[in-house]
Amino acid sequence: MPSIPQPLRPDDDGSADPAVAAALSAFAAGTADATAVLSALSGARLLVPVVAILTETEVGAHGLRQEKESEMALPKLVGKDGREAVLAFTGTEALARWRPDARPIQATTPRVCQAAVQEGAAAVVVDVAGPVSFVIEGPVLRALAAVQSGAAHPVPGVTVARLEADGSPAATPSPAAGDSPPRWRRWLSRRR
Repeated sequence: MPSIPQPLRPDDDGSADPAVAAALSAFAAGTADATAVLSALSGARLLVPVVAILTETEVGAHGLRQEKESEMALPKLVGKDGREAVLAFTGTEALARWRPDARPIQATTPRVCQAAVQEGAAAVVVDVAGPVSFVIEGPVLRALAAVQSGAAHPVPGVTVARLEADGSPAATPSPAAGDSPPRWRRWLSRRR
């Protein structure tokens, strides 16, 4: 029988980590760069959403179709180019902005990145519905995943961005040498 993991912080009230919130706000204002956000996120607790997916229905005694079975699933964003992203949120308020019925699972940022890499996802999108969204992908995603696994992994470049509420890029950082330019619009469609 599967066991239910213990929470990282049993006293967690679901609030965003103040250091992460401050770094994201400064990034949005243009007074901090992506490195400051990554530094704040590196040791932070994030919330990964889990949602119920209806798998089977039945007709009840009242003659109406009703839920018979459902499964819990980790939703992903799917870009127009077919690449997938794992969602993570800084707190329950940001999670509720995206989908109020989603349930939060606590995880460290490196663990979320490790899960994304293991699932074959190309990115982790933090706070997709705002107030400030942030994308971790490419070498940084792989480096943070390696931190979780304990492997030493150099970080050759950073590919991160802040998205506006409508999903359009607010600022595009310079790609590292050899990286292809980021295409932030790929995360606009949502997989259900």
